[in-house]
Amino acid sequence: MTEEKKTALTRKAKAPEPADSAFNVLINETSLLFHRLKIVADEVHQQGEMSGGLRSILRNLDKHGEQTVPQMARDRSVSRQHVQTLINQLAEAGYVEFIENPAHKRSAFARLTPLGKKTVDRMNRREHKLLSKSGVGVPDRKMHEAAETLRAVRAFFENKEWQRLLKSLK
Repeated sequence: MTEEKKTALTRKAKAPEPADSAFNVLINETSLLFHRLKIVADEVHQQGEMSGGLRSILRNLDKHGEQTVPQMARDRSVSRQHVQTLINQLAEAGYVEFIENPAHKRSAFARLTPLGKKTVDRMNRREHKLLSKSGVGVPDRKMHEAAETLRAVRAFFENKEWQRLLKSLK
C-alpha cells in the first residue's frame, strides 16, 4: 500500500454533522474501520503476498470446515469466480486442497491442509499476542454491543423486507 493511501486513511474522520442520521454515522464509521482493519492486518501479518481476502478464506475454512466455492461466495456476497480465484491461489501455495463432494460432482469441497491450519493458527497467535498487549480503550461489553448492532444491521439488509423495499423503488 502506498504511503499516500495509508496517510489518507489515518486522517481523523470529521465529527458527524448534527443533521447526519445515526444510520449514516454508523455506515461511515464502519467503512472507515473496515479500511483501517485491512491496513492493521497487513501490518500485523507482514504478508504482502497473503492478501486479506486469502487470509479470510483460510479463517473461514478453519472455523466452518470444508466448503464449496459457491457456499463461500454466498456467505460473502461475492461472485463465485472471485472466490474461485482466491481458492486456486491458496491451493497452488499448498494451504487448501480439494476433496470429492458426493452431492455434486463438479463442485468439490475445499479444506485446509496441515500447512493451511498451521498458517491460520500462527495468524491467530500473532494477533492475540499483539492485541492482548494493546488497550483499545473500549470495554468488552461495549465491543459486544457494537458487534450486535452491526449484526442486526447486516441481518436487515439480508432479509426479505429489504428486498421488498428495493423493489418498491422501481
